[in-house]
Amino acid sequence: MLFTQFVDDDLGCASYLIGCEEAGVAAVVDPAYAIEQYLEEAERRGVRIVRVVETHTHADHVSGHGRLALEHGLPVSICSEAAVGYPHDAFDDGAELELGQVRLRALHTPGHRPEHTCIAVIDGTRAEEPWLVLTGDSLFVGDAARPDLAVRAVEGAESLFHSLRRLLELPDGVEVFPGHVAGSLCGKAMSSKASTTIGFERRFNRSLLIGDVASFVAESAAISAPKPPNMHRIVETNSGPFLGAPAAVPELAAVPAGVAVLDVRPVREWLAGHLPGSLNVPVSGTSFATKAGFVLDQDSPFVVAAASSEDAASAIRGLRSVGFLEIAGRVPGEGPETSVSVSVEELDALLAQGAELIDVREHDERDSGYIPGSRNIPYRLLKACAELPADRPLVTICETGPRAAIAASILVARGLDARPVVSGGISTWQASGRQTVEFRRCGA
Repeated sequence: MLFTQFVDDDLGCASYLIGCEEAGVAAVVDPAYAIEQYLEEAERRGVRIVRVVETHTHADHVSGHGRLALEHGLPVSICSEAAVGYPHDAFDDGAELELGQVRLRALHTPGHRPEHTCIAVIDGTRAEEPWLVLTGDSLFVGDAARPDLAVRAVEGAESLFHSLRRLLELPDGVEVFPGHVAGSLCGKAMSSKASTTIGFERRFNRSLLIGDVASFVAESAAISAPKPPNMHRIVETNSGPFLGAPAAVPELAAVPAGVAVLDVRPVREWLAGHLPGSLNVPVSGTSFATKAGFVLDQDSPFVVAAASSEDAASAIRGLRSVGFLEIAGRVPGEGPETSVSVSVEELDALLAQGAELIDVREHDERDSGYIPGSRNIPYRLLKACAELPADRPLVTICETGPRAAIAASILVARGLDARPVVSGGISTWQASGRQTVEFRRCGA
């Protein structure tokens, strides 16, 4: 059996090339929009890709099934309950796809989405029982999928509980390869580990240790994590007519009038000199595409400002993965405006002089320890926050710096005096012995 896992470290998404080397055929499961990696691997392994299989309609990244269908004539299989608007073969519960000696068997496992389907992989040269299972967005390493992206959270959680129990019917030795690892917004506390086994998860996965549906629903449905940015547009794109190859992004000498700027250079380069109104989300940082998706306006044109053509290409690839398919161009990043950062050591004096401190972490992060007097506005919500003072400095802070820098660029673009804490953050403040307080809820 041929088996290759591909992990997008930025989004935490996993996809797979599975096939039979003897027969020289393979299928791609849950392909990313950047399909070149599968074509290169198939050529390297000497196999021909003959099919695309989707475990479900994805809400956090644009799929490559359209490109594979249009550019390479491949058929696409997905559960009929997906009700997609593109030509496909139904991959419903119990159905099997043959790839030489390898068979892909559909296990309908709703919860994350009504059509969600796991794939049991059988290598006929070894045994008639599954060797491994691709769990898509149902069972993760150390976690289970969130149930609130397609239906009501309670309804999704009830279905997910029963689907997880169905997976537990598989033998302990069956290897588990999920559709996501740490970094994705489709789960709560998943591991960065790329695989596990049914037996290990049976013993240690908290979601599987909850034995009754009511308790599972109460915990699973009480999710506070933000939904993936651009989610509705991504679902519409993935369920609609096939999407082909992206258009080339032109190199521009200047920013066209009325076009926004996404500066993907490191924050210190942005501070030293940037284009007016630019938003700074470094492509070298973690979860670049997700963070950019939160701060960009999905209906407004923008250009990418980068330090090199390589950084621009990486940023454009990431932006396309979360549904920003029309990018007006790329430009050099340097510009006439400068901004300043704040160190933790300077923060006391600034606050004493009347500066306002904005904690840009998520609410549950902030509750575990925050600086007295600070205001909590997650960075992804700042662009919609109208009531911010213009008569004093605004200092942005997060756990270690990256989100504070993004937040400051949003506020600077609005003409406010915003200064990020970029060398450290709340963790540094606490380590220095300075005071933080916890938010305690009634009954906690």
